[in-house]
Amino acid sequence: MCHMSALPKFDAPPLLAYEPRSAGPISPTLVGIAKLAAEGESIRLGHEVEYLTLPARSLLNRCSTPRMPFTWTINPYRGCEFACKYCYARYTHEFMELRDNTEFERKIFVKQQASNLLRRDLRKVKPGEEIAIGTATDPYQPAERRYEVTRGILEEFALHRGFHIGVITKSQLILRDLELLRRVAENNHVSVNLTITTLDAKLARILEPRAPRPDLRLNAIKLLNEAGIPCGVSCAPVLPGITDSAKDLDALVAAAHAHGARSIFANPLFLKPCSASVFMPFLEKEFPHLAENYRKRYGKNAFVPDAYRKRIQQLMSSLKRKHGFAAHRVQFEDRRPIVADEPAQMGLFG
Repeated sequence: MCHMSALPKFDAPPLLAYEPRSAGPISPTLVGIAKLAAEGESIRLGHEVEYLTLPARSLLNRCSTPRMPFTWTINPYRGCEFACKYCYARYTHEFMELRDNTEFERKIFVKQQASNLLRRDLRKVKPGEEIAIGTATDPYQPAERRYEVTRGILEEFALHRGFHIGVITKSQLILRDLELLRRVAENNHVSVNLTITTLDAKLARILEPRAPRPDLRLNAIKLLNEAGIPCGVSCAPVLPGITDSAKDLDALVAAAHAHGARSIFANPLFLKPCSASVFMPFLEKEFPHLAENYRKRYGKNAFVPDAYRKRIQQLMSSLKRKHGFAAHRVQFEDRRPIVADEPAQMGLFG
């Protein structure tokens, strides 16, 4: 059992105060969520972040991507303080007419009446449909310590039965809700994935500036599984030339298995324009030797070539077998063995 006094402290570097936006008239042309966001009240400033209310109209959103394993998504917040340089979800602030893509990590919208909305929305969920919490914003980002929107959602789920619920996060703050997750799991199917893109703490700090260290996430995986909450690892995104070497992925798969992870999967980076506007300047600064190749490969397509994606899948399947994860059938034609000295770029930049 995990007690509050035993939980590790949240790991984040100190930041400077943030100057809030000036109040002004709301544009009459704004509609929908953009209008709701503009009407939001500033409820707290600090850590270079402004927190604002968001009077949401619903909590459950139907997933529009057929290949995803879940039908519904829940995001307790809009925006994410972890400020991951590669984050694909920055486009969600554009729906609120916030066009500066760095505002995604500086303006965090806290959804109001989440538990009540969830109680109403659950009537739409059919048996067997999975609900994913945290697909476009981390449900355990620092805001959750104060506002507890995610906790309120889990408390509502604890009153129901028969739902399939998945949580994805980068934070060991999820351990705060360990006993609550166990209550939810008594009558529902619950699983968790912790995202770990690298074991290198220094690299993680520049890629994911305000996310907890990788070792803290590994420890959370261990404690969740020991408590009976199935927890795996999401290695997403895999960054070409940065985190995709066979050696680095081998170490990550080994560490995941050593900490009791039930599963591990990896997906390559995809770079939407909203993400590229932040990621490419970061790349120019930190990895200038890769910038031209990224521009060439991602300039007209947000996705890497299929050949690279398949090589990553094949490598991960090989590493999972090596370290004792359940067998994973390779579902593509290229079945060539991957050796330990495979070049870091895995053929993308060849």
